Amino acid sequence: MSATMNVKIYLPCDSVALALGADALVAALQAQAAQAGLQMELVRNGSRGLFWLEPLLEVVTPAGRVAYGPVSADDVPSLLAASFQTGGAHPLRLGLTENIAWLKNQERLTFARVGVIDPLSLADYQAHDGYAGLRRALALPAAEVAQQVLDSGLRGRGGAAFPAGIKWQTVAALEAPQKYIVCNADEGDSGTYSDRMTMEGDPFMLIEGMTIAAIATGATEGFIYIRSEYPQALATMQRAIALAEAGGFLGGDILGSGRRFQMQVRKAAGAYVCGEETAMLESLEGKRGTVRAKPPIPAVSGLFGQPTLIHNVITLASVPLILARGAAFYRDYGVGRSRGTLPIQLAGNLKHAGLVEKAFGVTLRELLFDYGGGSASGRPIKAVQVGGPLGAYVPESQWDIPLDYEAYAAVGAVVGHGGIVAHDDTADMSKLARYAMAFCAAESCGKCTPCRIGSTRGVEVIDRIASGRDKSRQVQLLRDLCDTMTHGSLCAMGGMTPYPVLSALAHYPQDFGLAAPPAPSA
Repeated sequence: MSATMNVKIYLPCDSVALALGADALVAALQAQAAQAGLQMELVRNGSRGLFWLEPLLEVVTPAGRVAYGPVSADDVPSLLAASFQTGGAHPLRLGLTENIAWLKNQERLTFARVGVIDPLSLADYQAHDGYAGLRRALALPAAEVAQQVLDSGLRGRGGAAFPAGIKWQTVAALEAPQKYIVCNADEGDSGTYSDRMTMEGDPFMLIEGMTIAAIATGATEGFIYIRSEYPQALATMQRAIALAEAGGFLGGDILGSGRRFQMQVRKAAGAYVCGEETAMLESLEGKRGTVRAKPPIPAVSGLFGQPTLIHNVITLASVPLILARGAAFYRDYGVGRSRGTLPIQLAGNLKHAGLVEKAFGVTLRELLFDYGGGSASGRPIKAVQVGGPLGAYVPESQWDIPLDYEAYAAVGAVVGHGGIVAHDDTADMSKLARYAMAFCAAESCGKCTPCRIGSTRGVEVIDRIASGRDKSRQVQLLRDLCDTMTHGSLCAMGGMTPYPVLSALAHYPQDFGLAAPPAPSA
């Protein structure tokens, strides 16, 4: 091997890759490449989202980036022997990264750069269309920036799906001594990780989105509220903010425009309920995370009583592309009132877990089998929870419904944050329903009675159903209890806990010891 040969390698610093041994792989690569006289430039990128192939090593060749995975430190000698640095044949060779079908068949808009660039290189970010949206926003009237977001059809990706542009216009129209942009990155839903991947793999995109939002609304201060369980994301965002300030993209004079916007990172308090926007605001103010009664809505009276624009990570990260390419470009993706794309997170009992970004309209069946590869156990998939721990269980009869906010609402389900958790036919749905109630009881802030007491009583009622005592009466009691929680809770914590419970009861009655509903007539 030539001692003068140079090779550029990409290896993720994403939390999943780190958990699977990426740092040990880096150490082995550096040590053994040096012994072989191979000069190596190593870039720690974000994850491409193919988690079953992590750590995914990519090498730059004249033909493009060639992928190998999953690679461990023990594979380094054989990779060097196979001349992987020139894309040589090896059992772990996956071919050109861009030709991997799992990636090639996605519509990567928000995640176009994740896994491609060095997350903390401003030059790399700008070389891949970064800050084009901010530059355009600075050249437009503030009202037109908000109008672009409204015209794009972008809705809140945190689960509520409220039109983002309306929030922007509401905050912009208010007179106040101070306005805030708050990013809710307390990503606590089971099976979700798109916020984390964004912050670890393309942090400047989030910073740019928040800065554009500030320009449109007149806000001058921003906060990113990141869950405490995300140390890598916390460190990456703090470093990215410092780099953006040094580069003139944040601070008192953004790109010489005279506009001011400053950002800070705040570590979350470790409570699931702080993912609810008003509980998050309480936590940001240094108080215990409890839900506020609405009205007033945060857009009118939010952080420290001032107008506050709140979005989750993916909503804000979608904004730079909308400004750079125009509202119509983004709106052309999707179906019905669900426009654009959604980063969908596959988890649970699936062979191929990971992130898939698709336009709205894809079906659950496509996601489970074309991308997820079916169950990891090899058994039939029985139930799929969509939208986090408070999302409904979707039975196979509904797997061909297009992923669309309105279509899912019509069958009593939610798209939520795009988390999908699959269970095979060994799952006991009565136990999963009980878990939902127990989860709510543990995580409730305790402010409202339907959530605080209803969830505790819910666990007791499901236990009585399981014991066989007075089943029909207990089932009716459970339905009444769920109705009270749905319509009487202050926030979605109690209001959505009935979704998994009632869907399990409706679609899997046998697991509760109840008779199956009659089959529909032909």
